Amino acid sequence: MKIYTKTGDKGTTSLFTGTRVPKHHIRIESYGTLDELNSWLGLLRDQSIDPQHQKTLATIQDKLFTVGAILATEPKKDNRLKIQRIQAVDIELLEKEIDIMNAALPPMTHFVLPGGHTTVSYCHIARTVCRRAERMISYLHENDPVPDTLLAYINRLSDYLFVLARKLSADLGAKEVKWIPE
Repeated sequence: MKIYTKTGDKGTTSLFTGTRVPKHHIRIESYGTLDELNSWLGLLRDQSIDPQHQKTLATIQDKLFTVGAILATEPKKDNRLKIQRIQAVDIELLEKEIDIMNAALPPMTHFVLPGGHTTVSYCHIARTVCRRAERMISYLHENDPVPDTLLAYINRLSDYLFVLARKLSADLGAKEVKWIPE
C-alpha cells in the first residue's frame, strides 16, 4: 500500500464514509487535533514515569483513536463504523485515576504555572492541546452532533492531564509555582 494517494493534492480529504471535505473542515480539525494530542501523550508515556501512569496513558491513546474514528464518520452513516464507542466506563476510569492522584496531592489553593520539569511541561502541553480539541469538537457538535459520552470523555481527559501534571511534579520533586496575581 502506498502512503501517498495524491487525492488530497487539491486541499480535500475523505471521511471514513468516502465523503470528501476541505482539509480545514471542523471535523478534520477536530480529529487532527486529537492526533496531535495522541502524539504528545506518546511522548509523555515515553518519559521515566510511574508504570501505572504509562498504562493509563496507553489506554487513553487507544481511546483517542476510537474518538478520532467516530469524528471521521458522518453521524448519519455511523452504522458503518464497527468499533466500540466511548462509554461511561471510559469516563469513570479517568475519574478514578484523578481521584487516586488527588488523594496523594496537597489541596490546590492557587492556579499553577506550567513547568518545573520537562516531563511536567509535556503533560501541560498535552492538557492544552486537549482543551483545544474540546473547543473544536464542541463547535462541531453545534452543527453536527457528536455523542455526549465523547464530549464528556474529552472534557474529563483535560482534567486528568491537569491532575497528572501535578502528580508528576510531586513524583519528580519539581516545585509547583503558584500563580499569585500582583
